[in-house]
Amino acid sequence: MAQGPLAGVKIIEFAGIGPGPFCGMLLSDLGADVVRIDRAGGRPTIENPKDVTSRGRRSIALNLKEPADIELAMTLLEQAEGLIEGFRPGVMERLGLGPDAVLARNPKLVYGRMTGWGQHGTLAHAAGHDLNYIALTGALGAMGRKGEPPAPPLNLVGDYGGGALYLAFGLLAGILHARASGEGQVIDCAMTDGAASLASLFYGMHAAGIWTDERQNNLLDGGAHFYDTYECADGEYVSIGSIEPQFYALLVEKAGLTDPDFHEQMNRAKWSELKEKLAGVIKTKTRDEWCEIMEGSDICFAPVLSLAEAPSHPHNVARGTFIEVDGVVQPAPAPRFSKTPGAVQGAAPGADQHRDAILKEWGIA
Repeated sequence: MAQGPLAGVKIIEFAGIGPGPFCGMLLSDLGADVVRIDRAGGRPTIENPKDVTSRGRRSIALNLKEPADIELAMTLLEQAEGLIEGFRPGVMERLGLGPDAVLARNPKLVYGRMTGWGQHGTLAHAAGHDLNYIALTGALGAMGRKGEPPAPPLNLVGDYGGGALYLAFGLLAGILHARASGEGQVIDCAMTDGAASLASLFYGMHAAGIWTDERQNNLLDGGAHFYDTYECADGEYVSIGSIEPQFYALLVEKAGLTDPDFHEQMNRAKWSELKEKLAGVIKTKTRDEWCEIMEGSDICFAPVLSLAEAPSHPHNVARGTFIEVDGVVQPAPAPRFSKTPGAVQGAAPGADQHRDAILKEWGIA
């Protein structure tokens, strides 16, 4: 039995890569019944516990070039509240599964379309990846060290932040509207739009004249000595984010920063010099030694952990931030709900693994 605040919500996900599957994972973790339509012959037919972002689904494999399978997909969509697809614009229409056709069969459906560039625009039909999408929004250009190329922030900003999270948010907002009004609609979720939205704070600061286009020259991009990462004596790193005056004063105290220049926290002219001085101090001790001195205080401090280390940190252990499913350590469902907690509904399915169960439960002969 599904567990979570979305229990009873039926979502059809057309198999894809990147943000589409992650959006499906988020909804499944909160209890939605997410049925993935896999391409017949396109995926292995056995479970894959290591495919973390595909966890919690059930799978049915269809050949979307066959009229009978197109009709079966339509029959499933007649009962669903939401749809996730991540093809280039026009692909679903050519399959006969575009919004007009599907909404004619189920007017209450919320049709979620996940692309990089969006359904229209000068680049809508071009190929691209996360890095390209965030490059176009100004977000990538703001990241990295002075005098060095912009640094790729994994694919967290475009695929997952600007893409999957906005699509999940949009689907749930659309479902609320559909339940109240009986009217479904199409969600055009472009990673360029989402990544631009994520950068709202910085566009505001830029307009106010307190953010420059020069990398590592601003409050939150490593320009300030009190907001950056520093190498320790053992080659490991720590993060320091002592922005507020009282937190900065604690940093000065606990790090033993006796140079009077450190009292001029917001003097931008001194940031570069103070960064070098602080880097020298931090490098006198190991990461563990700095954790003994600073961790748990109001300095705004944390060790920079690897993927291998993070699950074992005492704070993450205490909160159950990471769990183990079928021998694979992975992040737990988030956020937390007090009355209807989410749960991983199962490992990533093999293609067509749940055909009989899906058809039976959804009442399809």
